[in-house]
Amino acid sequence: MKKLRNRTLIVFCVFCLFSCEEEYSPKPLGYFRIDLPEHTYKHFSPENCPYSFDINKRAFIDQSRTKDTEPCWVNVHYPRFKSTIHISYKEVKGDLKQFLEDSRTLVYKHTAKASDIQERLVINDSSKVYGLVYFLEGNAASSMQFYLTDSTNHFLRGALYFNAKPNPDSIAPVQEFIRQDIIHFIESFKWKAI
Repeated sequence: MKKLRNRTLIVFCVFCLFSCEEEYSPKPLGYFRIDLPEHTYKHFSPENCPYSFDINKRAFIDQSRTKDTEPCWVNVHYPRFKSTIHISYKEVKGDLKQFLEDSRTLVYKHTAKASDIQERLVINDSSKVYGLVYFLEGNAASSMQFYLTDSTNHFLRGALYFNAKPNPDSIAPVQEFIRQDIIHFIESFKWKAI
């Protein structure tokens, strides 16, 4: 009886070992869910600067403070999302072509990491706002850049950067949220007389 019990136990153990043909694979790493707020905007019109626009109420704006900073350069910060839109302004004095070329060069420096760069034209005749928006896909350091001009006197350039290692999967929801804010920024943008 004891031998039968031992044989049964051995057969049962062998059966258990070989009955599990399914291979186990661990779950891939996931990302935290990000609850995004509603898009609500406030108007921003800096004193002594020739432009105004709407920006998300949850963002805050400060004067850019680097050694090459000019008076109407600002940064739009999204502290919750660790991102910043850097905005620079130049007065056009017959050098618009150079500004356009510099802007294009700065965008296409990201070609090594970007999997795609799409361009979208901006034309708003009623506000005399013209420009180009660049959408950069992939692991580029900047995921969106743009410039706006009235084609005679003013040129404004913006670039979105995250204060994190570029990973399109993890920042995709936040990136899309801020892209919508930038599109609203462009649609509400106006040149003003100083």
